[in-house]
This record gives sequence, C-alpha cells and structure tokens, in this order.
Amino acid sequence: MYIRLQRVAFVCGILGSNPLAQAQLTQIQWQRSLGGTANDFAGSIQQTSDGGFITVGSTNSLDGDVFGNHGGTDCWVVKLDTTGNLEWQKALGGSQWDVAVSVEQTADSGFIVLGTSYSNDGDVSANHGFGDFWVAKLNPSGDLQWQRAYGGSGYEEAHCIQQTDDGGYVMAGTTDSNDGDVSGVHGSSDYWIVKLDPLGDVQWQKCLGGSSHDVASSVQQTGDGDYFLSGRTFSNDGDVSGSHGSFDFWVVKLDGAGDLQWQRALGGSGDDEAFSAEHTSDGGYIVAGRTTSNNGDITGYHGNYDGWVVKLDGAGNLLWQRAIGGRTRMKHGVFDKQRMMVM
Repeated sequence: MYIRLQRVAFVCGILGSNPLAQAQLTQIQWQRSLGGTANDFAGSIQQTSDGGFITVGSTNSLDGDVFGNHGGTDCWVVKLDTTGNLEWQKALGGSQWDVAVSVEQTADSGFIVLGTSYSNDGDVSANHGFGDFWVAKLNPSGDLQWQRAYGGSGYEEAHCIQQTDDGGYVMAGTTDSNDGDVSGVHGSSDYWIVKLDPLGDVQWQKCLGGSSHDVASSVQQTGDGDYFLSGRTFSNDGDVSGSHGSFDFWVVKLDGAGDLQWQRALGGSGDDEAFSAEHTSDGGYIVAGRTTSNNGDITGYHGNYDGWVVKLDGAGNLLWQRAIGGRTRMKHGVFDKQRMMVM
C-alpha cells in the first residue's frame, strides 16, 4: 500500500550553479508548497520540454490548489512552469483509492501517468477487482485522452512506466493475481511487467519470480531494445537463483519479447531492496537501494539501513558496490522507503 506517515506537500527546488555555494550550503532558487487542507503527496517529477516540470502523486483535498477531486483519494497531476508557478492541475480517479506513482512526458508532448486504482467509476473503468495498475494518457494541456485498468482479481501495485522506442509503453510493479490480464504467477507476489502499444492495448505481459514475495520497483528499456528491471525478492526458486537470505536486490534482463535473458540476486543475509536502476553509457547498469546486510555481496556497512549502490557490467556481473550511510537510531523501530511505500 501507498502510505505516508506525515503530511508532505509538493515541493520542488533547484540547486544553484555557484560551486562554492553548493559546497558550503545548498542554495534554493525557488520552492513551492502545493495542495489543499487535506493530505497531498508527491510521488514522481520530471522536467518537461518547455523547461517546466510535471509531477504526480495523490490528494485528498477539495480546496486550495486542488480542483475536481472525485472522492476519497485521487491521482493528482500538476504542471509547473520554469519557476514553479502552477500552470494546470488535474485530479484523476474515482470514488475509491487512486494514487499516481510515475509520470513521463511522451513524444507528442503529452503525458503518460501510471498509478494504482481501486475505483471503477469516475475516470476509471474496467477495474478487475481490488487494486489494478491504472494508466492515464493526457494531452499537453492535461486533458484525458484514454485510460486503462490492468490486472486480475487479486492485488496489483504499479511502480514505474516508460515510453518505448516504438511509441508504446512498458510498465512494472507487482501482482498476486493469476487471471484477467495476468498469467504465469509463481507464488505470493511476482514482478509484473506489461508491454503496451501506443493506444494502451496489451502486447505482452510477464510474471517473474518464485514462490515468495517479489516486487519490481523500476523498469527501463535499454539501447538494444531489451528491458532491465530491479526490485526485491524473497524467493530462491522459480526464476530466482542465488538468493543470500531475507530480501535481496533482484535484477532481471529481458529481451524485446519479454523473455528472460539473465537474472542476479544481490545482497547479504539482511534486508536488501533496490529502488532505482539505470542503463549506463558503458553498457552496464547502476542500481541503488538500501541494505541492512554486512556480508555476502556487501562490505562497508555502517549500521541500521544503509544506502547501497551496485555497478554491474552488461552481463549482470558485479563490478563494484558501496554501502553509504552512518550509524543512527531508527525512530519507533520503523524505517520505510522515503516514509512513503509500505508493503
């Protein structure tokens, strides 16, 4: 589920260009707090071709900067200009719980928005039951062009979307369904990757994982037209091998048709979870997340949760790794991803 532990407004700031100022103190050029009197949360932001910004998240508000809420929690899409002034906003969803987690400007200067939806009314149609992946295609002014709900009778949680070279889209997250749009699930929850055509029709889908919990956090199309995914796994069977115990980083390379080329489980005996990955200019991959391990693939651990960065070559072999952090006390014994995602 997508949960905040405290109210956080949409805020955007840009570092100043003065190297001395950056070295001594972050210089804020501007910032904006956007929302209403209820809960408004930011999940993703991207700079747009006009130099402004597009950001998405969720809102419970019916006032302030928010207009058009459908009830409960809506996806909230906000377009800002180059200095952070509000150009337009859209509340999208239905009467239930709808949260946007990923946005990208598309080749036609519009926007593709991905979230998780429990609604089957308002802007949302054809929900399969419980939570579905929900994709909304917007034009450059934020008007809804088309929308689709994807999933089965179980629970789907969306995490990331990207436009692909053919004008379609690839998205990833997790599923525990084995019906509807979903087939081939291995166990408790799987990575779920879905390839769409430009109008949102499913071209193919793949469930990846083992008999336990597997959750994809990121997906990226690589320069060769293949796909690279990262996230976490608790499995050591099915598609997963080489687990170190508890949760591991799990990275997966698929070909253009979604067939598995290779996979790597990375980590130690503690909890290791990847949040983000990028295809690097040398043909390899950089993966970032967190760890509580001090063995296996991990050295230099500081205590509690550390940031963990892993560099892989093009075949998924580990080139180097760094555990980044300090030693501190966790408040109330709880640490969650940016105090935002709780599974």
